[in-house]
Amino acid sequence: MGLAVLLIPREKTASLTGDLAVNRDPDCVFCKIITGDIHANVVSESELALAFLDVGPLADGHLLVIPLEHHESLLDLSPGTCAEIAQSLPWLGRALVRVTGATGFNVLQNNGAVAGQVINHVHFHLIPRFEGDGLGFRWKSGTYAEGKAAELAEAYQTALRGGG
Repeated sequence: MGLAVLLIPREKTASLTGDLAVNRDPDCVFCKIITGDIHANVVSESELALAFLDVGPLADGHLLVIPLEHHESLLDLSPGTCAEIAQSLPWLGRALVRVTGATGFNVLQNNGAVAGQVINHVHFHLIPRFEGDGLGFRWKSGTYAEGKAAELAEAYQTALRGGG
């Protein structure tokens, strides 16, 4: 199931999840958007996720995609919800390019304050990009010391098998 196009604006009283009991944080701004207590310019919604315009955009057309249940981190998302959001990204990206005329876009997802997460409700940014837009990021790439990459790969494999 992908995100369905929202054809009419939601009313404040219209809950996206109907009568389902869902995980919400009453202090979370994104949960308040989901319940309609805070207005958002919604572009798309599904049974599991919501896409809307960021109120503090880095560029016109900057979108946010959030799960309807409150989860602070990508680590907390169910595989199904994560898969639905991931499947929507190309579809939303194509719309972003058509609507904004962007020649590219970034998909960004931060986990934890040290990574730049400001709102503790997992969310994905789709940020339109244009030549010379002045947006950027620091990317200090390096190299591994002899044997370090193999050591890390083995540690990942062990962690993924449920060990260590």
